[in-house]
Parts: sequence; C-alpha cells; structure tokens
Amino acid sequence: MNNISIKTPEEIEKMRLGGKIAAAVLERIAKIAEPGMTVWELDTLAEEMILKAGGKPSFKGFKGYPTATCISINEEIVHGIPSDRVLRKGDIIGVDVGVYFEGYHTDTAITIGLEPVSSENQRLIDTTKEALINGLKEIKAGKYLGDAQSRIQETIENERFGVIRDLTGHGVGRELQEAPSIPNYGKPGTGLLLEAGMTLAIEPMVSTGDWHIDVKDDGWTVVTADKSHAAHFEHTIVVTDEGCEILTQL
Repeated sequence: MNNISIKTPEEIEKMRLGGKIAAAVLERIAKIAEPGMTVWELDTLAEEMILKAGGKPSFKGFKGYPTATCISINEEIVHGIPSDRVLRKGDIIGVDVGVYFEGYHTDTAITIGLEPVSSENQRLIDTTKEALINGLKEIKAGKYLGDAQSRIQETIENERFGVIRDLTGHGVGRELQEAPSIPNYGKPGTGLLLEAGMTLAIEPMVSTGDWHIDVKDDGWTVVTADKSHAAHFEHTIVVTDEGCEILTQL
C-alpha cells in the first residue's frame, strides 16, 4: 500500500476549477510581461486575479513565503521572491503560480522570454516545455511513475541540458505538497505504480549548464551553482485510465 491520496470526482472538479484560475493568471502574465516592468507588478496582478476569481494564492504564507507567486529570472531556477527588480530585454522569466480553491491546491508554471531571446535560451525554454509534454504522455493508470521521469530526463539530456536533480515535482491536493516526490530523472518500469485519481504536479527544471544548485541569502531563491540559465514548466494533472488530464489549463 502507498500513502498517495486518490481524489474523488468531486474533489477533482474543484481542482479543475482552481486550475483554470491558475492557467488564466499565467496566460495573462505571458501576454503583458515586458522590459521596464517590475516583478512586483506581475505578482500584484496575479494575486488580484486569484482573489477576484474566488481563490487564494497557495504560496503566500506557505512555510513563511511572503508573496503570491514565485518569479525566477535567468540563473534563478525556482522560488524567486517578487521585488522591485526591473525586467530587461533578453531575460527569461519562470512564473510559478499556486491556487487554493474550495479546499484544494493546484500548481503550475511557465517560462517566458523577453525579446530578443538568445538562441540557447529559446532552445532551453522549448526543451523544458517539451520535456513536460513528453513526460505527461507516459502518465496512465497501470504504468509506473519512472516511465514519465525517464522520458523527461531523456528529452532534456538529448539536448545536452542539465536535469536539476535536487528539486522535484510532488503530489498535490488538500495540501500544496503531498506524496510522492517526483524527480525529473528515473528508469522505466520503476517507482510508484500509478492509479486513477492520483493528482500530481509534474515540473521539469532544466539548466543550460550543470545541475548543482545554491540558495540565495533570502533563504528561498534557488539558483544554478554555475550561474547558467534555467527554465521551469509545470502542470497539475490527474491520472486516468486513458492517460492523464491536465487540470491547469484553460
């Protein structure tokens, strides 16, 4: 027996509604982010949208985290704290949003580039997104979680990028972070046997260089140790008998 919670159709519907709120926030931020804006402006917009839709920001107050979103720029991988930092041309920006709606969390992220984006950074963004898509194709009741982890790793390493190994995806639902922990590397046919109704946050984190990490003095912002650039994509999904349903999309 495992300790992974199986969600009921009613619980999944609540997560589906919360996921649409989170997806709408990311869609809006992707449209308006531009050089000259501050990170604060993006965070404020996200919080206003979440509250207006009847949700709450999952991250704000989680283990003392101070803001509604995590916004990570260039060598920052995840957990960047919004500030008055000004966005610049060529920046790549990871935006991570969590929504708490009717008792359940959903968690999702994208990475966007501000033109002009270097060819390597664009390849990094495209590969990270592709790794997520490919990993989700391996999610299905009766398969092993290692199948998805292996596919993610293969997609990333085929492009000679680094798989961030010390950060993982996770289960999600009543709690923002539930079992299991989901590394972005693994072997087919190993790990958790997937069951319909499991809700998981799958989130490749990728660098143009090495996989080792550091944490800034703020205690939250995770950066690449070699200062190479990083990208992050994430969806909350529910496992089904046919495959998986992405809950964090419009």
